[in-house]
Amino acid sequence: MIFIKDVPKDDRPRERLMQAGPQALSNQELIAILIGSGTKGNSALSLATRILVHFEGLSLLKDSTISEMTSIKGIGEAKAVTLMAAIELGKRLHSFRVGDRYTIRSPEDGAHFLMEEMKDLKQEHFVALYLNTKNQVIHRQTIFIGGLNSSIVHPREIFKEAIKRSAASVICAHNHPSGDTAPSNEDIHVTKRLFESGKVLGIELLDHLVIGDHKFTSLKEKGYL
Repeated sequence: MIFIKDVPKDDRPRERLMQAGPQALSNQELIAILIGSGTKGNSALSLATRILVHFEGLSLLKDSTISEMTSIKGIGEAKAVTLMAAIELGKRLHSFRVGDRYTIRSPEDGAHFLMEEMKDLKQEHFVALYLNTKNQVIHRQTIFIGGLNSSIVHPREIFKEAIKRSAASVICAHNHPSGDTAPSNEDIHVTKRLFESGKVLGIELLDHLVIGDHKFTSLKEKGYL
């Protein structure tokens, strides 16, 4: 019996994925990475082979159940659950349509999109949402972490990503760890600077949101845009 630790490092699934990318790996190797480890007498690669043989390839595996997976010797609930999660994620990615993208029609929509991940952050995070012509979010990017400063929040960093993504417009947001969403003078200055830069490039800054603890302030609604 051959174990992964006995395989030359460059031929191990994880190392091969990092060096050559996931597309270079076989189905067996990808499954071996997901299940993580083997059992006594069986390597992860051996278990992966056993899974593929049992289900006669990926076609039946994608519709398998937890009980069917755990009926294979060496596959317990933890490994089965990991495989099921990966399969479900693959199904969702396969069925993803542009129409599924989150659409922002109001400041409330933008705040709702970001609130859960930003409301409890202990440092300020400055985030940009890139939208298409239908106001659908096509990309989200954290631009920097730290206190808001016009010398740090440079329009170049925000709009170069907008150009790369062919974005029609941008919404910026940052959190106030204190929970107070009142915009500072620096917030207002940065907003006006970004708005003017966007006008030159033809990429509109739709809003700048200040996120607090389950509340927000829209600088557009405040009249700064």
